[in-house]
Amino acid sequence: MPAPQTPYEAVLHAARDVAKLDCALDAEMLGTALLGSVYAVAETDRATAVRDFVGQFLGATTRRRTAAATTIREVFARLVPDADGAATVRHGTTAPPWTEQLGRVHPTGCYAYGDVYGDQTSYLVTFAYEDTTAGGPDHAVVALVDHNIGITKDLYVGSSAERILGQVREMCGGDDLTWFREEDPGRLRHEVGRHLEITDQLSELPADGSLSTDRALAASRLALLPAPNTPPLHEPAGPELSAAERERLIRDFLASPEAVRFGLDAVHADDELASLHFCLSLITDHAAGLPDPDPLRWSPAVAGLFLLDWVHRRAVLDMDDAAMLPRVTRAWSAYATRRRGLPTAAAQQTDSVLEDMIPEFARLYATGERRSPATAAVAQLISEGVDPNDAEAIDAWIDNNRHRLRDDPS
Repeated sequence: MPAPQTPYEAVLHAARDVAKLDCALDAEMLGTALLGSVYAVAETDRATAVRDFVGQFLGATTRRRTAAATTIREVFARLVPDADGAATVRHGTTAPPWTEQLGRVHPTGCYAYGDVYGDQTSYLVTFAYEDTTAGGPDHAVVALVDHNIGITKDLYVGSSAERILGQVREMCGGDDLTWFREEDPGRLRHEVGRHLEITDQLSELPADGSLSTDRALAASRLALLPAPNTPPLHEPAGPELSAAERERLIRDFLASPEAVRFGLDAVHADDELASLHFCLSLITDHAAGLPDPDPLRWSPAVAGLFLLDWVHRRAVLDMDDAAMLPRVTRAWSAYATRRRGLPTAAAQQTDSVLEDMIPEFARLYATGERRSPATAAVAQLISEGVDPNDAEAIDAWIDNNRHRLRDDPS
């Protein structure tokens, strides 16, 4: 058999057995998987790429009359109803009877669960078909929102809804560091949707999960939820702290029992005080760059991003700073978890993870392997006694080292 000549022929070939499936859900799962390939390879604005592809596919296959062609056209029109031509797709005379149930579902429950630190929230919606025989079993859409990177990181559609919901309840019920609640449908739709819009623009998608394959079906299901009528729990990030707010926060921290416990109240020497305040400025600067720029939203994940990645790429530490930073970070962790009222287990877990990170932090500091080129250049200047804030001194250094710069293979 000759290879398909166009993407539309390739889709028709992949969907050649769609009319032989047992129910609408099976067909919708096949359809969303096929559209997932388009979503995955799009370079920008992935949702628009899928919508445009569906519109072009419907236009290119108008005259196809096989059961498979008319059925997959109906499936795509239901999954992406805003595509060109979707509203005019008619029910095929040779299509299986279950096509009448495509998209005919209603939500039966909305829930949210996540970690107490605020790193991630998962949203779960259960659905049922009007006709469970022709439509298929009850099923659930699960969307994982990552608040540290500000995206909908994964989407999953699966059955049965009761089994999935039961597993989630059991998992959260046995873990003091997670929570579970019923969620307002509109708020759920808003939270997943606004983060998914950011995901759609990524040049590279998260590697794991079923985001691409389940995206079209999950989005079509969530579109059935009402518009939000209650305030979102996680508004888009506001501005970072003002200078005055930072100063008040740092003063409060330095007067806290956590600062005393880690001996930061006993820091008096000028060089140590300079390192202490520099380390605190790094913590607030790092928070300002997160989607949620709250320096008190601290967790093992945020600590890892800060101590094992961001600091090495963005800051130039001298030996005093490198010695001070782990102590300041552990004290800040304890302070932030207390201020947010997190359980004792959360504070203990974060401190334990931080303690385990310190040897790796020291190694990365010693090797400099994660320094950005700019940070490495500043570190080189400082090591040779050049003030990086002195433009004339930098110009003089460049003049004296032109041969090194010219011969440097990097």
